[in-house]
Amino acid sequence: MNDTPPEEPETPPGRRESLASLLGGRKGALDASLPPVAFVVGWLVSGSSIGWGAAAAIAVSAVVGIVRLVRGDKVRAVLISLAAVVVAALIALRTGRAEDFFLIQLLSNVASALAWAVSIVIRWPLLGVVVGTVLGQKTRWRKDPDLLRAYSLASWVWVFGQYTVRVVVFGVLWWAGEVVALGVARTVLSWPLVAVTVAVSGWVLHRALPDRHPGLRHPVVEAEK
Repeated sequence: MNDTPPEEPETPPGRRESLASLLGGRKGALDASLPPVAFVVGWLVSGSSIGWGAAAAIAVSAVVGIVRLVRGDKVRAVLISLAAVVVAALIALRTGRAEDFFLIQLLSNVASALAWAVSIVIRWPLLGVVVGTVLGQKTRWRKDPDLLRAYSLASWVWVFGQYTVRVVVFGVLWWAGEVVALGVARTVLSWPLVAVTVAVSGWVLHRALPDRHPGLRHPVVEAEK
């Protein structure tokens, strides 16, 4: 008797699959918000000491990294996250401005907004690249005009609904030197904003596909139509 459980069937054509179920990412976004919070707490408790804030952020980042490794995350990804926190701390220590701890976050969102916008213009929308990679489709989705158009429209949600919002909020608070508000914004605009962006872009993606389309897992190339 075979006790091996049956494999989970692939999503059948015509069934609309949730974008959130494909992308996930809530844990990663939540983990990334902890070191900035630790920086602000350390900075406040120590009487506005950037050194103590930096030490708290790096310590928390190291703990989060260990937890992620135990959870099965890749060593390279964990090291990159830790390095980003260390660099942010060094920038703040170098300039003597606590708000500069958030400068990398501000600049990275500027770069992300530009990258996603350019990807749409050149007809390689990054949402399609990400989802296509997750589904193992490589670039086959680009041969489907309906999917290409839907991914392009949904990618604009990421440009304006996530990255541009962060750039505006972080930029204004950084310019004003509002360290505590930056810490709060860093938390609010992490996984809660990611969750909203995924939900809205998923809605746009599925609304943009014609009713006859078999779904994200089943690109329809011209020759098959």
